[in-house]
Parts: sequence; C-alpha cells; structure tokens
Amino acid sequence: MTVTHDAPAPSDQDPRESRRQQGALAGYRVIDAATVYAGPLAATMLGDFGAEVIKVEHPTGDSARTHGWRKHGKGLWWKTLGRNKRTVTAKLSDPQGRELFLDLIRTADVLIENFRPGVFEKWDLSPETLHEINPDLVILRVTGFGQDGPYAQRRAFGTLIEAMSGLAHMTGEPDGPPTLPPFGLADGVSALAGAYAVTMALLHKERGGRGQVIDLSLLEPLLLILGPSPSVYDQLGEVPGRHGNRSPNNAPRNTYLTRDGRWVAVSTSSLSVAERVLTLVGHPEVIAEPWFKSAGERVEHADELDGYVASWIAARDEAEVVAEFDRVGAALAPVYTVHDLMNDPHVIERDIVTTVDDEDFGRLKMQNVMVRMSATPGGIDWTGRDLGADNEEVYVKELGHDLDRIRALRDAGVL
Repeated sequence: MTVTHDAPAPSDQDPRESRRQQGALAGYRVIDAATVYAGPLAATMLGDFGAEVIKVEHPTGDSARTHGWRKHGKGLWWKTLGRNKRTVTAKLSDPQGRELFLDLIRTADVLIENFRPGVFEKWDLSPETLHEINPDLVILRVTGFGQDGPYAQRRAFGTLIEAMSGLAHMTGEPDGPPTLPPFGLADGVSALAGAYAVTMALLHKERGGRGQVIDLSLLEPLLLILGPSPSVYDQLGEVPGRHGNRSPNNAPRNTYLTRDGRWVAVSTSSLSVAERVLTLVGHPEVIAEPWFKSAGERVEHADELDGYVASWIAARDEAEVVAEFDRVGAALAPVYTVHDLMNDPHVIERDIVTTVDDEDFGRLKMQNVMVRMSATPGGIDWTGRDLGADNEEVYVKELGHDLDRIRALRDAGVL
C-alpha cells in the first residue's frame, strides 16, 4: 500500500499547486542517505517526477556540496544534485541519530544508500531490521561491485569502474593511452539504472507485492551499454580496442575541422545517409563500389572515406557545412561547448537548460528534467538547500520530536 505525505515545499509556493504534485511519483517518500553522485542522482531523478525526497546527511554534509566549481562558497553542482530535496542531518552511527533515522524509515517508501557492504549492518540498520519496522520499504543499495563477491569490500569510485568495465580500454586514439571521461559517467549510468529499478519495485508493490532490496553495482549498468564486447570475445576471441573518433561499425564517422576552425561530427550509421554524405562531398562514384553497401566493409575503407569528407569540410565554414548537410538530409552536428549549447535556438525553445529560482544566486540555469511526460510532467521546485535546512520542519513538525531535544542533538554533533 502506498504511503502518502503532505510535506510542504520549502518556499512560499502552495504545494498543492506545485508541478511536482502532478508527477508520476507524487505521494511516494524517498529517503536519500547516499553520498556524492550515483545514489543521490537517482534520488534527484525520482524527485524531479514528484517523489518527496528527504536527504539525510552526516552533520559534516555530503562531500558533493563542495565538489567542483563554487561561487561565494556555494557548490554549483550541489544546486542541481540537491534540487527538489529537503535536507536533514543525522549521525547514523550514533544511537540517537539512528533513532531519528528509523522514525523517518517508518514513513518512507524508498531508501537509497551507498555505504560499503556491512556498514549499515554494523549500525543495526540491515535490510532485515528496516523491513521489520516497514515491510513495504524499497531499499536501493548502490556500491562499486555489489553486495557480494570477491570485490565487495573494495573501495570503488566511478573512475575505477570506467577502467574495469572496458570503457577506458575502448576509448582514445589507437596509438594512445586508455582514456577516462572527465565526468561521472559510471555514476550517471548507475543513477539511471537505480531510478529505473526503484520504479519497477514500486510497481511491484502497487500490484500487491512488498518491499525488496535492490543490489546495484556501478559495474553492471556501464558494462551493459558498452555493446556486445563479451559476446564478441566469447564467439570470436576478439578484444575490441581503441578507434579514436571512428566507429568499428560504420564509416565515415569522425570529427572534422571546418575552414573557420570549428569542429563538426558526422555519423553514417545507415546506408542512405552514407550515400548522401559521399554524394554531397563530390564522390558519388564510391557508392557503386560493392563494399560500400556493407557498413562493416566501409570501415575497412575508412581512411579513403574520411579523406573525402575531411577535404570537403575543410574548404568551407561551419555555417555552410551545417546548412548543406541539412539540405541533403545527412547527419552532422557542431561540436559544442556549454556556451554554444546554451545559446542554441533549439535548446532555448525546448527549455532544455531551464532557469530556476535559487536562494543564494537569485536566478540559476541548470539542466531541466530529462524526459517530457504529457500526463505526469516533472519539474523543479527548488534547488539544492543548505545543510540541515529542514531539520526542525521534519523532525519536530512532522515526526513530533521536542524542539529543545532536536536543538540539543544539533549542538552535540548528532545532527
């Protein structure tokens, strides 16, 4: 049975008029007890579509608050990662902090945590304990390598998973080193998988089921999106390697430099697009070659095809290149910086980067919700809040604890 809550948003906005109340997950309460990225981002995704998310942090705060760029001492990454979340503090290793946490668990539909296997058990917060007080609780446990196996106790960050998954080995120039992404790719993919798993578990509850434990490792979702390399190795004994900006599956596919010093990317995943590209760049004769019909065989002629495309693009400015590719229905996109992206008319018209009110910066631009749903739209009601901003609202007004006790726990470092 779904638990519903009428928690107020931390603003003057009437929560009944909030966009989040229209979301597909409105009425569900999510406790985000995770840190940094994968687990918290999964909670953000749930909050974007109506779930009431309460972020539970150690009194020192989630380190994501200070990661990356800051302005006036405020982390800009946190503003997005903490959006649509109310924030409370609790030292879970302290008996009094644990008591407050369990009071929250009694009211919750979902718990998200990403401590190493055994830590929650050490604090007497095992799934068995939590399900004793709330049998319907969905528990998402995010770790590097999963709750069991030889590597379960290894410390793991997304970088290490990007290395072990095969991503780094497959990324970069053929004669260069393995390449790691400059952002949390493994964490981001796992966050998507985590939000997906939670919604499946909530659907199971709606169909008469009970709560369950979701064991999510960073390794497995990333491995899944890397393509068929395990099957290729199993059946052919081949180890996919690095191809730079080329594709092992089709050609031409690369980035090319225009006359005015701008980079563009071209893809020819379908035969018809490949034909349009080669006709546009003045080499329709290659279309008649027997090998051109096969994407795999075109890869064997990538040097030749790349040369034709690169020469044509190098002789023209970006605007002409983009216009000509659009005219013939070929696939090309400029290589954007964030400045280019935020000034693109399509991005502006669709509000892909939206503007929200922020208590520190006034107006703040950030990514909008990632999917558009006609009947149950998502939305952003507020940005990442200060540490413990909702302690009294949640612990006193909603859970009924004495105000003086809560303030005493704060002074003692429990909150």
